[in-house]
Amino acid sequence: MGPLTGKTIALTAERRAEEFATLLERRGAETIHVPAIHVLPLLDDSVLQEKTAGIIDEPPELVVISTGVGFRGWLDAAEGWGNRTELLAALGASRIIARGPKARGAIRGSGLREVWSPATEASQEVADHLEAEGIVGVDVAVQLHGTITEWEPTIHLAQSLARLGADVREIPVYRWIRPSDQQPLIDLLARILDHEVDAVTFTSAPAVASLLSTAKDNGLLDEFLEALRGPVAAICVGPVTSAPLDALGVPTRMPERARLGSLAKYVVDELGD
Repeated sequence: MGPLTGKTIALTAERRAEEFATLLERRGAETIHVPAIHVLPLLDDSVLQEKTAGIIDEPPELVVISTGVGFRGWLDAAEGWGNRTELLAALGASRIIARGPKARGAIRGSGLREVWSPATEASQEVADHLEAEGIVGVDVAVQLHGTITEWEPTIHLAQSLARLGADVREIPVYRWIRPSDQQPLIDLLARILDHEVDAVTFTSAPAVASLLSTAKDNGLLDEFLEALRGPVAAICVGPVTSAPLDALGVPTRMPERARLGSLAKYVVDELGD
């Protein structure tokens, strides 16, 4: 018997879901894992290869790393082209900003260090910081964030920095898509609407957006939101992840630190008997 015995918790993450499930199941929970998104590398990486060569030949003054998975994917791609070492050297010659803790962890994991990172993962906070610093005419490379949907109250960071006067180089690394087979998500929604799930956990805003889109497509959006406002807890890894639900008036909960281990401990503390 553990503190989560009798509790059913849904996991929507694609990455590290098995690790997350193990942390919860050790405390007695039953978990349901239904990935809400699938991250894809670029189908044609010739653009990324060209952009990478440009970074190596002429390192920018400033580099903004938006996501941990994107940065690691970029380095992996460079490894395949045989110029990872050169890319790291070029990035090391630039000032690096991490958009949040996941990006910061990936940067430090590569042996580099960021000069600044916001308290949240908010692109707007990065833009505000750079506007205050002054970036007119500054050569800035921005690793793009994948896909932005109707549900995410965020900005397109590269476009925003360009409007502030920066000379922006966009670095497209990956994109995310909704699962081609929607039935598992529809089945999960049914369990949420029937209150068979005590909590739904989210580790990215795209996962929230995907589940909202599936609910909307199947005429279940209002019922889904009502369930999350009632007996089913929406537990998010951090404020950027929760933003789509916050905008819809859904109460969300989150740990103080946007880390998977912190999220697991928070679930235990919040739902544990």
